[in-house]
Amino acid sequence: MSDPLGYTAQGLEAVVGNSRKAIERIVAITKEHGIGTIVVGYPLNMDGSVGQRASVTDGFINALAAAVACPVVKWDERLTSVSAIKTMRETGRRASRNKEKVDILSAMIMLQSYLDSSASPIL
Repeated sequence: MSDPLGYTAQGLEAVVGNSRKAIERIVAITKEHGIGTIVVGYPLNMDGSVGQRASVTDGFINALAAAVACPVVKWDERLTSVSAIKTMRETGRRASRNKEKVDILSAMIMLQSYLDSSASPIL
């Protein structure tokens, strides 16, 4: 989630579970926090092409977009986990024992990339 002005990414929680449960939780979060835009990590192949994982993600994005009242944006998530793991190692934390923290940090890195490229803040 971003700060109220849309300048910095803030960690909230790792949403886990099957697609239905994840969408239910995301809908609840959007209502609870008044989210105006949802940015979803889009797992492109390293060469930028759309592979099987991105195709599955398209289905999730479509289902999520139908369930929420705000825009849902795809955003390239390539190498965010690598960056998150590197950051954790540099701060003395073990990524292998903190999957949820890696997921949250990866999402923050991705969202910060979106915020940095966006002309208008995300609230």
